[in-house]
Amino acid sequence: MKFSEILSLFHQGKGTVKSHMKNLIEMAVVDGNFDPIEYDLLKSIAKRNGISESQLVQIRNNPEGIKYELPANKEEKFSQLYDLVHMMSIDKNIHHEELRLCDLFAVKFGYKREYVKELIESIRFNIENGQTPQEAMTRVARLLV
Repeated sequence: MKFSEILSLFHQGKGTVKSHMKNLIEMAVVDGNFDPIEYDLLKSIAKRNGISESQLVQIRNNPEGIKYELPANKEEKFSQLYDLVHMMSIDKNIHHEELRLCDLFAVKFGYKREYVKELIESIRFNIENGQTPQEAMTRVARLLV
């Protein structure tokens, strides 16, 4: 784990990370199918955020025990949205419920509704081209008002 990721965990707290894992699980299952590729991505994001696989299982089995927490700063909001878009698109089959849920999270994170669809598409394009969340954030900065 990079120092910046550890520092991010310190600033946001474990509650926000667990909330993010719950949101990712919700994204993965909203289409009625939790693919192995989605689970692999979930484990990777969890590991990056200091969440063990056993904690993931607990979150999945007890989602009502995890309170929704809004990310604390613009970088964390974007990083979480990036992860949600990645989860939505990892199986190359975007279900309308996944897209609706992604739109909802973007609005909850404070992004302007009129830019959300373009923002999500831009993030998807950046993911497909191997851009990190930081690189993608730079590229879509004009939509982050």
